[in-house]
Amino acid sequence: MRFRLTPRETSFYDLFAISADNVLSGSRLLMELLGAEPATRGEIADRMRAAEHAGDDATHAIFHQLNSSFITPFDREDIYRLASRLDDIMDFMEEAVDLVVLYELDELPKGIAQQIEVLNRAAELTAEAMPHLRTMEHLNEYWIEVNRLENQADQIHRKLLAHLFNGSYEAIEVMKLKQVVDVLEEAADAFEAVANTVETIVVKES
Repeated sequence: MRFRLTPRETSFYDLFAISADNVLSGSRLLMELLGAEPATRGEIADRMRAAEHAGDDATHAIFHQLNSSFITPFDREDIYRLASRLDDIMDFMEEAVDLVVLYELDELPKGIAQQIEVLNRAAELTAEAMPHLRTMEHLNEYWIEVNRLENQADQIHRKLLAHLFNGSYEAIEVMKLKQVVDVLEEAADAFEAVANTVETIVVKES
């Protein structure tokens, strides 16, 4: 790593860690949704909405710090991109929970549980990775594993779509479930986008 002669703003690291921890909280709410009775899902959706608002607050704090800092720990564009992509994950997870509640989907296909388990693991890895941005070390395994998880999520998504269109569901139910399945896939893509951004930052700074 290059030796730096100028001091760097360190609060960004803390803000990214807060944002990633909030993403992990959101993924745990998704896991909670799986085992919840339909009547209790509205309360989980309320907590997910609060988590999404907390994620927005963390993102805005990063943008505010970025706009008020002359010196940043790495490229300004990468700071903006990383913050935005972490925020995207929360948006997709909140949307998925909201759709389940609004569409009153009493029973979810087994494959959705697999999707959510993959997202939860990606969230754990992302939360563990953010503190390592300070040193840019021990991150290689992170982005490799998240990319592997995203490939796994793709396979689960395709199998779920095949299951939904096999004739076992009414057309309107297929439309509702497909929206949930697609949004969860977008969340998996967003995790990969975060990992790819971290890889880009590390390559630039090494």
